[in-house]
Amino acid sequence: MKIALFATCLGDVLFPNVPRATTALVERLGHRVVFPHDQTCCGQMHVNTGYQGDAMALIRHHVEVFERALDSGCEAILAPSGSCTGSIRHQHADVARRAGDNLLADRASALARHTYELSELLVDVLGLTDVGAVYPRRVTYHPTCHSLRMLRVADRPSRLLNAVQGVELVELPDSEQCCGFGGTFSLKNSETSAAMLADKVAAIEATSADVVTAGDASCLMHIGGGLSRQRSRVRTVHLAEILASTGEG
Repeated sequence: MKIALFATCLGDVLFPNVPRATTALVERLGHRVVFPHDQTCCGQMHVNTGYQGDAMALIRHHVEVFERALDSGCEAILAPSGSCTGSIRHQHADVARRAGDNLLADRASALARHTYELSELLVDVLGLTDVGAVYPRRVTYHPTCHSLRMLRVADRPSRLLNAVQGVELVELPDSEQCCGFGGTFSLKNSETSAAMLADKVAAIEATSADVVTAGDASCLMHIGGGLSRQRSRVRTVHLAEILASTGEG
């Protein structure tokens, strides 16, 4: 299967190990990953902060770039981010339609049907839960808001993690509570965000885990900051990095 990778802004600029791990994992499973080099931001940040007019150019560009990928033989588009996948699936067409561009809205809807978050692609498209990963660590999983509530990935990430050789997966107390990031929410509502983060960090610490994982680098960045400020020994590791691990090195 030929798959187009959407690396996302955070993956491209701050956490390149996430798209690299995603690529390594999918290629180890016998599939071909291609990276459309003219991809940019999907526009989620602009939509969420009220700049929907500015988002239109980004949405149009995203649709054009990944339509070309599908036309070149890609059968799916993969994003290692529940947040960005949620935006593509639940915002792009709606923003375009409200802007009066029904043709772009239809194209965005068609593209969204080929776009998957990592656990969705592995479980629903490739039919896998055991991806041959080895990760001998005590791990707790934080289900990010967009993956949980917009994409409804449910237990797919947990099923993948439970199949990892050597992992000890421990339940996170109040796991469905938001970590407090929410993009610019953490800036505009910093006191509320900090209180939510404190609760999340306390829950993570209560598990005695070595690692907290999630499907969104943005939430892990926020959680990681909170853990670091408390001088916690718990590390943040993206789901893709765990699933790509073979225990070597």
